[in-house]
Amino acid sequence: MNQKGKITMAHGSGGRATNELIKEIFADEFSNPVLDAMEDAAVVSGSKNIAFTTDSFVVDPLEFPGGDIGRLSVCGTVNDLLMRGATPKYLTCGFVLQEGLELSVLRRIVHSFAETAREAGVAVVAGDTKVVEGTGGLIINTAGVGFLPEDVSISAANCRPGDAIIVSGDLGDHHAAILSHRMNINNSIVSDCAPLCEMVQSLISEGIRVHCLRDVTRGGLGTVLKELAESSGVTMAVEEGLLPVNAQVRDFCGLMGLDPLYMGNEGKLVAFVAEEDAKRACEIISNCAYGKQAAVIGSVTDEMPGSAYVKTSIGGKRVLDVLFGEGLPRIC
Repeated sequence: MNQKGKITMAHGSGGRATNELIKEIFADEFSNPVLDAMEDAAVVSGSKNIAFTTDSFVVDPLEFPGGDIGRLSVCGTVNDLLMRGATPKYLTCGFVLQEGLELSVLRRIVHSFAETAREAGVAVVAGDTKVVEGTGGLIINTAGVGFLPEDVSISAANCRPGDAIIVSGDLGDHHAAILSHRMNINNSIVSDCAPLCEMVQSLISEGIRVHCLRDVTRGGLGTVLKELAESSGVTMAVEEGLLPVNAQVRDFCGLMGLDPLYMGNEGKLVAFVAEEDAKRACEIISNCAYGKQAAVIGSVTDEMPGSAYVKTSIGGKRVLDVLFGEGLPRIC
């Protein structure tokens, strides 16, 4: 490794420097029998039905209160698989390293990636590094595979009139944490970045009639509700007074002119379950890691198919649409 402790273009040469980078930073953290073989492609055991996803992650700063780009990458990929009811099994990771990236930062991020993968119960079975010119940044690309039980059918098209709408916790934490850190605003807000494995798997194993799940990431809950209303041909009606928002985040939103309904999260889901199962589903989520503030926030109707709205505290209806343009500031 170079003496200055930074990524150089030599690390992308495919020669000794590349081998040292892989051996000294990646190999030990991600070690498992499949990856240790260092083949050109991983051969893994499978399932009749699989869920497959891919994503790319950028965030500024690379490390933030409550997480970093490594943890974010695992959570984002694993949670996408979970939203179809799949059990996450395998991950790949591609690290695009910009020249000048501090090796100490890279070590921490790789360690965080590995720790989060272990928490989620997934194995990193293939990976790649590329080095490009730049200013010390990092981009991570992932692919994820999960196994899907044959009797599980969870889909954006399955929301039904009468379903209860449950959100797994406070809205806007990730967005507020990133922006506070960038602006040097002193508060104790931390990102909600988390893998939601226990939560989803508990709902399924306990026999909850889950029709749809969606992780509430970029675009926020408002965007998710509108998109799902269109996909299922139903109406989403939620109560303003039931939306869970941390007090500090609420104050931060007031200061910055932000709306928690359109702020990004990285460890929250919204679940659509049969009305009769709503209370038990909320209890199950509340008893899982990362679900302490779970709440039933509304219901699915058929009054205006394809629409979503909030019942306000003064008795009105605020129509929800997908986020228009780019949410500012961009957080990922």
